[in-house]
Amino acid sequence: MADQRQVGSVTYREAGVKYFEQRSLRRYAGVWSLWALGVGAVISGEFSGWNLGLDAGGFGGLLVATVIITVMYFGLCWSIAEMSPALPHTGGAYSFARSAMGPWGGFATGVAETIEYVVTPAVIVTFAASYLDSIAESWFGGSPPLWLWWAILYVIFVALNIVGVEASFRFTVFICLLALGILAVFYVASLWDFSWNRLTDIAPDGGNSEWFPFGGVEGIFLALPFAIWFYLAIEELPLAAEESADPKRDIPKGTIYGLLTLVVFAFLVLFLNTGVTGAEAIRGSGEPLLDGFRVIFGAGGETTANILGLAAVAGIIASFHTIIFAYGRNIFSLSRAGYYPHWLSVTHGTRNTPYVALVAGAIVGYGLAFLLDQATKNEWLGGNLSAALLSMAVGGAVVSYFLQMVSFIRLRQTLPNIDRPYRSPVGVAGAVVAGVIALISLAALFWRDDYRPGVVGVAVFYGLALLYFAVAGRHRLVLSPEEEFALTHGEHGHPEIEGYGHTHIGAKGEIYEDTDVSPQA
Repeated sequence: MADQRQVGSVTYREAGVKYFEQRSLRRYAGVWSLWALGVGAVISGEFSGWNLGLDAGGFGGLLVATVIITVMYFGLCWSIAEMSPALPHTGGAYSFARSAMGPWGGFATGVAETIEYVVTPAVIVTFAASYLDSIAESWFGGSPPLWLWWAILYVIFVALNIVGVEASFRFTVFICLLALGILAVFYVASLWDFSWNRLTDIAPDGGNSEWFPFGGVEGIFLALPFAIWFYLAIEELPLAAEESADPKRDIPKGTIYGLLTLVVFAFLVLFLNTGVTGAEAIRGSGEPLLDGFRVIFGAGGETTANILGLAAVAGIIASFHTIIFAYGRNIFSLSRAGYYPHWLSVTHGTRNTPYVALVAGAIVGYGLAFLLDQATKNEWLGGNLSAALLSMAVGGAVVSYFLQMVSFIRLRQTLPNIDRPYRSPVGVAGAVVAGVIALISLAALFWRDDYRPGVVGVAVFYGLALLYFAVAGRHRLVLSPEEEFALTHGEHGHPEIEGYGHTHIGAKGEIYEDTDVSPQA
């Protein structure tokens, strides 16, 4: 990649077909595989994490926050469902922002999504380990250290993602359906033990009400980041665009069907899990669904509850597995385009999976979980580990959401004539509402002292990443499909039609194809 061309504030290096042959993906996924990818990515939010919102705002605060966040996700997902088939690239959020706001906007959005998808599995693995540790203690009177559970889970599911896209998506469908089945069993079983009084059994502070024990406005505000956990990562589907059999048709359907599924399951678990165990009992729990099963089956049904709890780990594993897929594709796309070091995007020669990106993301995620675990044990960081990690993941997510909504609005203005197979029914207004709610949620993350250090850490990393791009990254770009699309205003950069590496940049920044006469000739 010796030839270089300056385009604005960035420099492109010539790549060619061979470069892309070393970075090839395989098309496989249909609409239901994509639906399972979206639902599976989120479903762990119904098993753990959401309940920490009870500790922040009580049941009433979390309920209202969940309604607000549901509105945000409809605006977000309808906007993404419009952008993804119009820009069918693995880059996803980075791709949208690159065409809307240039290389700096693309990089800023891509980094925010990297933070979200690398930190989220680190959150999820702590929840899965919490379930497994509790069950092992109950059955065997002891359990391996949590860090060993984390390592085991990372190794297994990174390996599964490396095996191949066919095996990965088949497992995704299976584990997603199993997780939904476990939740359905819980919902039916909980009807006999549900009590409305348990929803509001947290003792209110001062003169506050039982529904809003920590205050109305403040409680809702502080619960927003935890309500996001009911839906976080549904927006990952565009990252599968270059592995989708028909991205223009299937990604919008998979996104909207997935969101509708999650809305139903989110409100059911919020009411039924809380109404069975009580808000006070699970406000800080690492395994709220397992706690619910134990209430339903009682002391004499400990074994049954543990078996169902072990099955419930499937829901957490579903998200762990699918978000590993997401960070692998996010890192792959940014590396293929040169924003990250090029070696991160090399794919397996026969399996066509981005194994380097998958392993690199796992090392960072595991290291982060281990570091923050030590910080909480040694009182360098307040709060609990899972909540701190969750706040970091949500921080990256809401920054990405805001920038994607800006991208949607900009694309409507600057590229009004590109082919849009799907159009958002709420248009620009829906994107504005979603963007505003995302910013309010970001502010909530800085409000609590015990989670602020983790979020500040994310901000520091974000700043360092932008500095890297300013100094080095912007001079190493490659004409990947996302870059082709942006530079040609949608004329090129359609990998499902044109393939890879067949367009080039001339001496004056012109884009030409292999079949054209080079402007340099």
